[in-house]
Amino acid sequence: MVDAEKQDDLKRKETLEAIEKLCLLDDNLMTLVFDRNIEATELLLNVILQRNDLKVLEVIGQREYKNPMIGGRSITIDIFAVDGDGKVYDVEVQRASAGADVHRARFHSSMIDTKMLKAKQDFKEIHDSYVIFITASDVMGAGLPLYHINRVIEETGVCFNDGSHIIYVNGSYKNDNDPVGKLMHDFRCVGSVDMFYPELAKQVKYFKETEGGREIMCQVFEDLAEKRAEEARIEEKRAFALRMIARGKLTVEEIAEDADLPIEMVRDLAGLQLA
Repeated sequence: MVDAEKQDDLKRKETLEAIEKLCLLDDNLMTLVFDRNIEATELLLNVILQRNDLKVLEVIGQREYKNPMIGGRSITIDIFAVDGDGKVYDVEVQRASAGADVHRARFHSSMIDTKMLKAKQDFKEIHDSYVIFITASDVMGAGLPLYHINRVIEETGVCFNDGSHIIYVNGSYKNDNDPVGKLMHDFRCVGSVDMFYPELAKQVKYFKETEGGREIMCQVFEDLAEKRAEEARIEEKRAFALRMIARGKLTVEEIAEDADLPIEMVRDLAGLQLA
């Protein structure tokens, strides 16, 4: 019992030390700061989109978009927001450049589009969407604060105007006289006292410097560890099922039972294996 208590105390100490090092470029903190926080989200989007009139109606942290295909890849959006015109925003933070791959941005954009229209709605009714990647480094490499990606007609250079927008924000950009520079400064700060924008500072202070906020952060870390463990278990089951499918000695139903996986998932895996 004593050893278990010591392990729990050590684990909590390590978690609190990890929380102290967090900044808004870490999605664990970022999603909590912006979740259901209209004020902070309006600041974020107005600065990035270089506007001052954008009004947010809804904002949710960690919104999941499930792929309707069995076994298909789903996504969890760091920040999902909708403005007064119905435009949809997906804001992601990425420390590693690999996490901000251009194909990931494309996939996020396509997944968001699948939820835009109901049956029999006209395609013209689809709202504009913005996928925004805030990256710790300058992944585009041109030293600019913002990179706007929009489709154009190559032969004419005219904008395609399909309403799909991707923006990369350079998190390493430094300019304290520029709103984007100030915003990225605040995203890099580990302490609220050094931040420019009070809308962000007060939330960072709560989650990192108050007992109640730190308790929420500790729970987030615990939930994340459990989620990753469950994902690892499922991946092991998938790998086992794929090996059994490759051997070709068992039926799909038998493999599903042995692997403890839904039969639909095993059928999908069998289809991928044959392909």
